[in-house]
Amino acid sequence: MIFHTIRFSIRPGVTPEQVEEALASLRRQGAGIAAVKSYVVGPHVGEGFDYGATFVIEDLAGYEEYMLSPLHRHTDEIGLPLVDDMVSFDILDDPDPEAGAKITRIHQDRFANDPGLTELIQNLGSYSAGTHSHQG
Repeated sequence: MIFHTIRFSIRPGVTPEQVEEALASLRRQGAGIAAVKSYVVGPHVGEGFDYGATFVIEDLAGYEEYMLSPLHRHTDEIGLPLVDDMVSFDILDDPDPEAGAKITRIHQDRFANDPGLTELIQNLGSYSAGTHSHQG
C-alpha cells in the first residue's frame, strides 16, 4: 500500500469559492481514479498548513495511474495557483527495495513530460516532495 499525502497553505486573497472548487477537485480524484482505494480531503490540523489530502493506492502500477490521471492534472491546474506552501510525501509498505526509487522515477517522468506542471510548481511559495524542492 502507498499512502500519498499532501499538505498545503492557501495564498492570501484566495476566495472561499476557489478553495472549495480545488477541494472538490481533490475529492473527484479520490472518487474517480480507479487506483485510489480510499481517500480523505479536509482541513489540516496543526500549524503551517490549511488543508491536506491522503490517497491510499494499492501498488506502484496504481500509483503511476493516479499520478498520470487527467483528474490529477486538472486539480494541479486549478489548485496549485491558489497554494502558497505545499508538502507532498508518500508512506509505503511495499516489500520491493526499489519501490522508493520507482516512485521517484514516476515523479521525474511526470515533471519531465509536463513543462506546464513544472511552471505551476515554480510559482509556489515553497514546495517540498521526495523528488523535488523549491523555495519561491
